[in-house]
Amino acid sequence: MMKKSAFTLSAFALTASLVVSPSFSAPSEKDFQITKSEQIVWKDAGRGVKVAVIYGDPSKPGQYVLRAHFPPGVMSSPHFHGEERHVTVIQGTWYAGKDDSWDPAATEALKAGSYMYHPAGGVHYDGAGEEGAIVQIIGMGPSKTTFLFPKEGDFGKPHKLN
Repeated sequence: MMKKSAFTLSAFALTASLVVSPSFSAPSEKDFQITKSEQIVWKDAGRGVKVAVIYGDPSKPGQYVLRAHFPPGVMSSPHFHGEERHVTVIQGTWYAGKDDSWDPAATEALKAGSYMYHPAGGVHYDGAGEEGAIVQIIGMGPSKTTFLFPKEGDFGKPHKLN
């Protein structure tokens, strides 16, 4: 029996155990915010995946910006989000699958600079190729992620499920 479990996005919306804390003080609406690369606070999300909140708080209403680093060959298992998201590949090659198969052969390779729109409720899986990848995700909170196959875990080496 496929059991759906909902997870609150706590940084990239992929793990409930990840504690989110912005790497800056919240700016006012009139302030500029600059976050230098050495100021980014990366948190472990499991299986080598690291996530950083760049702006906002994904668990609260309003815009958020996240970055996620996936090590070589690791992908998120099939899931969907309660909100739409905008994903830009910053480094490496990002592999995106648009179904629940978790089949690495069914993914599309997106090189650095590429963009992908994730519609709310759109089932997908994604992650890094052989060199790893970093993506930036923008969405509107509060964020929610539902993994379709909890026994597979949130992240891992993809393998065809169906």
